[in-house]
Amino acid sequence: MTSDQVNHLFSITSTTLWSWLFPITYLFHIAEEFWGGEGYSAFLLKQRGIQLSPTRFLLVQAIGLALMIVGMILARRLQSPKLLTVILGAVVLVNGLNHTILSLAHREYIPGLITSILLWIPLGIATLVGFRATMRGARYWLCVALGIAINGFIELITSKAGHFF
Repeated sequence: MTSDQVNHLFSITSTTLWSWLFPITYLFHIAEEFWGGEGYSAFLLKQRGIQLSPTRFLLVQAIGLALMIVGMILARRLQSPKLLTVILGAVVLVNGLNHTILSLAHREYIPGLITSILLWIPLGIATLVGFRATMRGARYWLCVALGIAINGFIELITSKAGHFF
């Protein structure tokens, strides 16, 4: 094996290992949203009038986790794990910032705040900073924009979840 082949293999392997931090930390985040405080379902009902039972909340989160894992598998097979990793980095960073801003705005604990501060904001920043040098500018910024758009889509789904599920 040439040194370029070894570097390429190491790069794909390290990216794949790094990408698994997202579903692992997502499980911690879901657990905190479910059991933290009154639970995120209660927060949604109290603050936004969104009726999403804890069971439906877990169903939506399970779908999100499954989509994340399927995306990682597809990205690996298509030999583009960096793209999805940057997208996920943007998703978790924005979600973590959203929890933090909501907690500050409401001056109360919002379920998901602790994992946002301790896991998702650092993971998002480390991913976006670490992978910035490994991708061309336009491709990198497109992935970041997609991550932000996915957050908007998740917000839309969450606001309509009581009607869909």
